[in-house]
Amino acid sequence: MNPIVDREKGLLELERRIAELRSANAKQPVDISAEIAALEAKYALIQREVFGELSAWEKVHMARHPNRPTTLDYLSQLDRFDELHGDRQIRDDPAIVGGFALLAGRAVVAIGQQRGRDTKENLRRNFGMVTPEGYRKVARLAKLAVRLGLPIITFVDTKGADPGIGSEERAQSEAIARCLYEFTLARVPIIATIIGEGGSGGALALAIADRVVMLEHSVYSVASPEGCAAILWGDAGKADEAAAHLKLTAQDLQRFGIVDEIVPEPLGGAHRDPVGMVGRVLEVVATALAGFDGQSADEILEVRYRRYRRLGAWQDGLREVGGAVP
Repeated sequence: MNPIVDREKGLLELERRIAELRSANAKQPVDISAEIAALEAKYALIQREVFGELSAWEKVHMARHPNRPTTLDYLSQLDRFDELHGDRQIRDDPAIVGGFALLAGRAVVAIGQQRGRDTKENLRRNFGMVTPEGYRKVARLAKLAVRLGLPIITFVDTKGADPGIGSEERAQSEAIARCLYEFTLARVPIIATIIGEGGSGGALALAIADRVVMLEHSVYSVASPEGCAAILWGDAGKADEAAAHLKLTAQDLQRFGIVDEIVPEPLGGAHRDPVGMVGRVLEVVATALAGFDGQSADEILEVRYRRYRRLGAWQDGLREVGGAVP
């Protein structure tokens, strides 16, 4: 059970009560506006107490909220989206949605991981966990974008790549590596947005980019907190402790230079105003793309190379190791 959802239950009941009082106040001669205002103030206070400061583990659950906007919510608000299917080898993976799109009048190739809203859709989409066919579809679309000179925008939202035996037999790691290769060398601008949970190489396959945008309560890490806790301590129940050590929040990653921009969310999470949230994110992505106007492909590749060379510096005794670019 998601603890964020549990916390919301009391607030949703209070919202319903306030709405009922407003409706009743409009129909009766006695004015109870003052009482409604007091209840609204109490509601706002409780909301700030519940959602004002979230721990890393709480942000993980916020990123996993079942009502959080998904990739298709973002694609549906583009000026146009024409989906393309298949990896041209085996099948189409419904966990990846991608195709031609128009963003603020600009032609782009849009790609993202798609989770389901209910059990039936989650099973069809494999809970957003992509198989090798899905990653080969991503690589195919990336090459198509380069061939046509179209920028690439991606939406990252997955716990990780599909871990099944079948995916391993069909070369899951090679398929992910192929995505990394194609995105690294793509001679067009790439904007990646972490909209929910960015887990492991399954997320990284869509996140090699010139600018990385992240929603305020999204997370992005090398492993899930549960997986990390199981590896380090043999106890997945220590996931909350692992989340704190993983430094997986947008704020942590911006300090490390991995994330370029954080998009604020409404108090209580992106799902509290999904249409407004999607609109703000698309505006940020459109503005980021406009920043590449006038840059040549060689300039884009050089800046991308330097960006990733800068990542990963650490202290080893008195020496600074890695990350330095002349």
